[in-house]
Amino acid sequence: MKTITIHELHEETDQWVRQAAQFGEILVTDSGKSVAKLVPLNESPKRSSFKDWQPSPEFAAIMHRPVGGTDSTQIISEDRDRA
Repeated sequence: MKTITIHELHEETDQWVRQAAQFGEILVTDSGKSVAKLVPLNESPKRSSFKDWQPSPEFAAIMHRPVGGTDSTQIISEDRDRA
């Protein structure tokens, strides 16, 4: 992976963005420390799909709780009795 300084990126941003798009990732450093990475769009991180989703433990704990309120069959029966 190519490494450049933040100063180099500032001076020739267009060149480095095009190089990242064509050749792959470029690491950007500031005072010797990694601070950013230029990544081509075709190599963007894979996003998980809904089928791979897992609920958090907190959400799973409340997911199957019964919902309060009146049972719909009772409401329908009462409505039919009035007719």
